[in-house]
Amino acid sequence: MYCITPVSTVNDSAIWHKINNKTKPIGALGKLEPLAAQLAAVLGHQHIKLMPQAMIFAADHGLARAGVSIAPSEVTQQMVHNFVAGGAAINVFCRQMQIDLEVIDCGMLSPLDDSLGVINQRLGAGTEAINVTEAMSLTTLEQGFEFANQRVEYHRQQGINLLLLGEMGIGNTSSASALMTALLDIDSDLCVGAGTGIDEQTLIRKRQLVADAVVLHQDKRGDTKAILAALGGFEIVQMTATMLAAAQANMLVIIDGFIASAAALAAVKLNPHVKDYLIFAHTSHEQGHQLMLANLAAKPLLDLGLRLGEGSGAVLAYPLIEAAANFYNQMASFEDAGVNSVV
Repeated sequence: MYCITPVSTVNDSAIWHKINNKTKPIGALGKLEPLAAQLAAVLGHQHIKLMPQAMIFAADHGLARAGVSIAPSEVTQQMVHNFVAGGAAINVFCRQMQIDLEVIDCGMLSPLDDSLGVINQRLGAGTEAINVTEAMSLTTLEQGFEFANQRVEYHRQQGINLLLLGEMGIGNTSSASALMTALLDIDSDLCVGAGTGIDEQTLIRKRQLVADAVVLHQDKRGDTKAILAALGGFEIVQMTATMLAAAQANMLVIIDGFIASAAALAAVKLNPHVKDYLIFAHTSHEQGHQLMLANLAAKPLLDLGLRLGEGSGAVLAYPLIEAAANFYNQMASFEDAGVNSVV
């Protein structure tokens, strides 16, 4: 399906020699050092050049009709209008970091006017309710993968080498929790959290609905695509495929929070080599995220108590990624600076 080449280790010795001989004690820059090594291994060990693009994947979920969120599904489209108008947190952060942002309609309840500039990759008018039937057919999932492949190829041709992924979709923490439960084969109560801030009664209902959905589709365990079609969202499917296509194209991907990490979990299940191309931005406030990150052996850059989505955490982590590239490219070596080596 995807031909992802494991990141070559042939330059590892040269990369770490360069990092360890900067004018600092070995390891003194903490997480920035393995991050710089990852950037150099994928993007070039002589000089790291970052060309970022932020992407928000928006879609609606049939399960939202059961009342699993603080807001109705109509808010998905309202927030997309806010993204287009430049008024959301992700817009503010992208402007600050000077990163271009695009919004992709993967399948909201109703389409938007083409004049708004939202990219149309619709797979339908929201998924089916996952506690009743499959969220989508396998044919629809494959169409979502194809849309993602095409979009990644477009960005590759523009010279982009770093994608920052986020999402918008009322009810999508329920879908992500169900996917996590099925993919890791664990108790759903460990995976279901309060999302953007539901009350205790709603949380109880959400836990039951997610548990029901996982039981309904338990025959699909062991087949990641079938699980993704049964329990996923249109935006989760397209984020999963975007990660796979980006890795195939030798591009790095910054993963936002809980929902994006669920897509990453599915991507790694489909092709473990994709993990080498992923950078995990932050630990979400959402219950289950730390467990998911631990399963992925991921070490996020930030822990800010975020639970917003939109790719906000991915963009907030970007300055650290830029700093890792800059110290690798610009920091003097002991020899260059005429400083005695520090052990």
